[in-house]
Amino acid sequence: MSQVASVGAQGSDGILVVDDIVKRFETAEGPLTAVDHVSLSVKPGEFLAVIGPSGCGKSTLFNIVGGLVDSYEGTVTVAGDRVRGPHPAIGMVFQEESTFPWRSVIDNVAFPLEITGMRKTERLERASHFISLVGLDGFERRYPAELSGGMRQRVSIARTLASEPKILLMDEPFAALDEQTRLLLGDKVLQIQQELQQTTLLITHNITEAVQLADRILVMTYRPGRVKRIVDIDLPRPRSSEIVSSEAFGHYVAQIWGDLREEASRGMRDEETRRKA
Repeated sequence: MSQVASVGAQGSDGILVVDDIVKRFETAEGPLTAVDHVSLSVKPGEFLAVIGPSGCGKSTLFNIVGGLVDSYEGTVTVAGDRVRGPHPAIGMVFQEESTFPWRSVIDNVAFPLEITGMRKTERLERASHFISLVGLDGFERRYPAELSGGMRQRVSIARTLASEPKILLMDEPFAALDEQTRLLLGDKVLQIQQELQQTTLLITHNITEAVQLADRILVMTYRPGRVKRIVDIDLPRPRSSEIVSSEAFGHYVAQIWGDLREEASRGMRDEETRRKA
């Protein structure tokens, strides 16, 4: 079973290529390197998860790829086109609640199509399709306050998919949900990804979630965030949350936890040293 892949720039067959990214921030204590020479490549239709301890630069990397952060070294390209700001081929799903409380489910999902000027009948038809895809048939006229947290996040995913992005970026999208809901929503994400062959980059700190969903997992080091390891997840597809009880699944979780424990421990020692200084 192949478990460890190369950590360098990975060829020209990636639809999303992150090449030698370095991002520094100015702080009261001086320059802080959040992301340090990170390279990765995501192939069309692939699901890549990025995992690491708190402070490893995961969300900074997400924002760079999504075009929300500038003034960094290196390049990000989508199908050869350099990302210099929010890119039409990239759709983003965030951890924070992002539905509009004054809009119904269907109007939430149709919103990005509305601002492009798409005709109402066409945008509502497309919105209905993606609402069905995320399993919210019958809730089209409900408002976010009438939905559970998991359902609201499905609305956010449907809204992002309605624009038909080539690449879906998700930053801790299930972090506020309980473990059972996370697993079940993970099943739904897998079904959608399989049906659409959606290229997906997931930022997470949850090992079970990463192994459940991903084809490969990029493990980052504690600050400065570097690529520690890329693990190939050789589990059968189509895949569901039932796989979490398998021996192979447990092996991957244990391996990745070993990496994360090492980096998280280093982070704790670093914090203790700074407090004592």
